[in-house]
Amino acid sequence: MNKVANGWIAGFLGMLIFSGSLPATRVAVMGFDPVFLTVARASIAGLLALCILLISREKRPARADLFSLLLVAIGVVVGFPLLTALALQYVTAAHSIVFIGLLPLSTALFGVLRAGERPRSIFWVFAVLGSSMVIAYAFSQGVNSVSASPIGDMLMLGAIVACGLGYAEGAKLSRKLGGWQVISWALLLSLPVMIPLSLILMPDTFVNIPVASWIGLGYVSLFSMLIGFIFWYRGLALGGIAAVSQLQLLQPFFGLGLAATLLKESVTPLMFAVTIAVILCVASAKRFAK
Repeated sequence: MNKVANGWIAGFLGMLIFSGSLPATRVAVMGFDPVFLTVARASIAGLLALCILLISREKRPARADLFSLLLVAIGVVVGFPLLTALALQYVTAAHSIVFIGLLPLSTALFGVLRAGERPRSIFWVFAVLGSSMVIAYAFSQGVNSVSASPIGDMLMLGAIVACGLGYAEGAKLSRKLGGWQVISWALLLSLPVMIPLSLILMPDTFVNIPVASWIGLGYVSLFSMLIGFIFWYRGLALGGIAAVSQLQLLQPFFGLGLAATLLKESVTPLMFAVTIAVILCVASAKRFAK
């Protein structure tokens, strides 16, 4: 099997792992405080990353790379996990997954700002159209809707911005350091802050924490925060960043399926239609990204 094919397989596995992140977070926040969940998952993943780096005897990144690693940590280690955990106190996992359709757009925007990419003008036409549909959908649900909340929607938009920054910065840096190394060093960089916060914010007792919340914490710590990125960045490195990143467009489909199957959440026809429409717009925008 050639390198490009391996890249597509690795990228698909990474995307599939990320598809379970929001449903798992939704389950975890039923038992854990969102802030504690964020620092705990980062601490667990960071300790695992430390072990991997020590075993592999990986060379330390250059001082010039620390700022980029800090941005990756802010985006995908702290920003996205914290904002989604807070958002999922107000909205369902199925509702939040609609916003994931904006993630490729967010990554592209930061690709322009951080990597100097210059997509064609028609790219932005599709990008703005897709964004407008998501915003219109979110606010059309109303404050009294069970699945919608202005606070939850704003938190999800912030999460998408943070994740786009982390993805774009990590993709740029992976060309130099390697894919799994980027997320491992970013996790390690955040570890001195995450571990003390975990101890400070730890619940007084774990007696009443549901088993499902523990499973959710385990998933987001091991798979969403570390293993998913190992596959994802490997896919980007082998198959090409622009090409393999399009696999993100499948993530809402898998996420909605998991939310409906595992959490028994309602996936309305409108929610599904908006997700498809956004994916079509982002797919069209990606076609004119260069």
